[in-house]
Amino acid sequence: MTGMAQTYDGDHGSGHRRVHSDHPGELGAEDPIRLLEIRDAPLSVDEVFAAVGDHAAGGTALFVGTVRDHDGGAGVARLGYSSHPTAEAELRRVAEKVAADHPVRALAAVHRVGDLEVGDLAVVVAVSCPHRAEAFDACRKLIDDLKHEVPIWKHQTFTDGAEEWVGVQGAAPRPDVTP
Repeated sequence: MTGMAQTYDGDHGSGHRRVHSDHPGELGAEDPIRLLEIRDAPLSVDEVFAAVGDHAAGGTALFVGTVRDHDGGAGVARLGYSSHPTAEAELRRVAEKVAADHPVRALAAVHRVGDLEVGDLAVVVAVSCPHRAEAFDACRKLIDDLKHEVPIWKHQTFTDGAEEWVGVQGAAPRPDVTP
């Protein structure tokens, strides 16, 4: 980098070193969270992608989760998502942590609730960062933490008529389906 100061300050336990530069585009944005929502209407990849547009970002990573037609060897007919009233607050907490740990320029996440059919979009998340590796890392962290920490539950209906709740503590999984 000609004419720019650059320092490294360790890996912060993440396995990668954070770069500090005197160019503001190399840093995370002051308020990078552009869109966070849990909704009962169909999701739009274009809406989420547009929300993370940032001229200082060199990399944008986007993840789209769809309803698949099987789970653990059993055919899935449809599913429904429901959420706890605190889900949006938890989603914000997860997003803020990702933005604090990565040089995020912009971040967006939307998750669907209600009844969905095979092929429907269930979740769309996107992150833009100064570089592609940072964007991939931040996007993976965002979707992984959303799935593990935000109280959203899935009720699956299988093609044989059996049903299963996923993500609810104490719920019994189908005995014939392996995780």
